[in-house]
This record gives sequence, C-alpha cells and structure tokens, in this order.
Amino acid sequence: MGRFSAYKLPLKSMPIGTQDFEYVLDNEFFKNIEGEDVQKGKVKVKLTVKRTAASFELDFDLEGVIQIPCDRCLDDMDHEVKTQETLYVKFGSEYSEESDNVVVIPESDGELNIAWFLYEFIALTIPLKHVHQAGKCNKSMSAKLRKHAARSMDDSDGSEDAASYDDDDVVDEVPGEGEETDPRWDELKKIIDNN
Repeated sequence: MGRFSAYKLPLKSMPIGTQDFEYVLDNEFFKNIEGEDVQKGKVKVKLTVKRTAASFELDFDLEGVIQIPCDRCLDDMDHEVKTQETLYVKFGSEYSEESDNVVVIPESDGELNIAWFLYEFIALTIPLKHVHQAGKCNKSMSAKLRKHAARSMDDSDGSEDAASYDDDDVVDEVPGEGEETDPRWDELKKIIDNN
C-alpha cells in the first residue's frame, strides 16, 4: 500500500490528547484502492484521533458523492455518502481485528494505514439495490430490458420473475384482446367479482 502512505497514522508517536486530520478521497484514490464497488468519487474525510494511555479512538466523518453503476442500465449514477464511523485501536503483539470496529496493531510498528478502512466505510453506505430514479436510466438499455422482460414472461416456466422492475423505465406487458389468459386468474377474478 505504498500509494497510500498519506493515510498512515503514526499512532505510537502521537501525544495523549486529540488530533485532527483531513483527507479528500478522489478518483485517483478509488482507482488505486482497486475496490469492486466504487471507481470514482469525491469524499471529504474529517478524522479526530483521541489518544488515552492505553488506546486510540478514531472518529471519522465522511461526506461527498461517489459514482456507482446502476443495477438496471449499468450507467454511472451519483450516490451521496454521509456517514460517521468510529474505530478503536490498541497495541498488541500482532495485527488482529477483534470486531468490526476494534483493531489491534503491533506496538513495534506503531502505525495504522486507514486507506482500506475509509474505502470500507464508503462501500457500506451503498444500498443493496441501487438504481436511477424513474425515467433517468439509459433509454436504449431500458428498451432492451422491456423487450427481454416481455420475451422472458412468454417463455418463462414460472420460476423467473421477469417483471421485477418496479419503476417507469420498464413496463409490464398487458395481454391484448384475443389473447388467452391463464385460467387460474379467471377463477380468481370470479371470486373477487362475487364479493
């Protein structure tokens, strides 16, 4: 992680008390970190390190915008990052992560590179499903999805949810006049009509 030497915190040489640091994570940072989720963005980081006699508390405040691919059309979309995280660090004989937010570093090293932690904090803000707002997806890709969704519904054995798109970009096909409908739906409609 030689490209990330700016993110090394010399914890061992820090005095007891509080110190503040600021970073700007830009496209070069995301390119160099080689993470799968984020390739571009600009995120400002404010870090406060509080040292006591036995440990360190690192309070991160991250705010900015990253670009991630839309799950539907694969074009880049902006995702706002605004999160606060805390990491506790203590010295030990070897590096280990005791929990999600507790890290032990070798006292002989005396420093911690926070670059990967910053990336993980940002990646954790990305929702499982990330799509453009309705009407903002790539129009040609939306048309292809509609075409394939309609074809899949015709060819489907019932195990696929071909019409799982829930916005205005992809519209479910409605059977026209003269087309046969599933007899099970006809029976259900009778029950509804009788009530």
